Amino acid sequence: MDLKTKYLGLEIKNPLVPGASLLTEDLSNLKKMEDYGAGAVVLGSLFEEQVIEEEKILDFYINQGAESFAEALSYFPSLKEYRTTPDDYLELIRKAKESLSIPVIASLNGISKGGWTKYAKKMENAGADAIELNIYFIPTRLDETAQDIEKIYLETVKSVKESVHIPVAVKVSPYFSSFANMAYKLNNAGADGLVLFNRFYQPDFDIEDLEVKPHLELSSSSSLRLSLRWISILYDRVNLDFAATNGVHTAEDAAKAIMAGASSVQVCAALYKNGIEYLKEIVQGVQNIGEKKGYNYIDEMKGVLSQLKCPAPEAFERANYIKTIITYKS
Repeated sequence: MDLKTKYLGLEIKNPLVPGASLLTEDLSNLKKMEDYGAGAVVLGSLFEEQVIEEEKILDFYINQGAESFAEALSYFPSLKEYRTTPDDYLELIRKAKESLSIPVIASLNGISKGGWTKYAKKMENAGADAIELNIYFIPTRLDETAQDIEKIYLETVKSVKESVHIPVAVKVSPYFSSFANMAYKLNNAGADGLVLFNRFYQPDFDIEDLEVKPHLELSSSSSLRLSLRWISILYDRVNLDFAATNGVHTAEDAAKAIMAGASSVQVCAALYKNGIEYLKEIVQGVQNIGEKKGYNYIDEMKGVLSQLKCPAPEAFERANYIKTIITYKS
């Protein structure tokens, strides 16, 4: 089966793409990923806080009232705690483009319009083939409405699209009142693709020291189900490419995402657990699954389990919820 396809208008040799992580901040790792079959790579994110810190603005705000709120300082890393500076990040893009033959996608993580547009343009100039906007925003103000949150996302996408000429994907959370409508609005705002979904990490409590502690658990295959549902519902209903992320651990996981309608499948936790060489096993596994089903091209698999093509489209909605509840056996 021919695995070649397109994502964000870019030709990729297969849909398997290592997602943004610490692994993709290292050039030697990027070379290994290409060697073991990656169709493209998403570089680790450049955080808005890095940019602010380098410009010596964040330090001012962090230290205001430090005597009264010293415990809060640990939530704002100093620049030296990041693995790269903004200039280092741009240099990584340049070196990756020089060293790799597969598309290199830069990643921006933040929320302010000014920072997005400035560095999106710099990333384009450094040679990035596309940009992934990783919008990680947790609204906590009581006076902030759903419309306010949507406006932040939509204005961010519009401003970045106006500043660059390369494709832009948006990594979003599922926490919208009407996700289908939000996808439609992001499409109209100029997004070329959606990465589903951003994983909002949950803090843990240390009851001995009375502290809030950062806590990270890697995903499992079951984490993929939310992405599968929404990619399958939105496939061919909005003019966007979809990337599935958060829960792709096996070739079967990747095949499910493609059959739901994903143009690319981002792998991260599986590489932490099994090593970069595991990419080769997933790529070969997807090919084996497709050939067993009789497909000659990967795009023949794409969307076969989407809601539009499913003989029982109600399976994605309330009917399946009821069926799931009544058929459970302990």
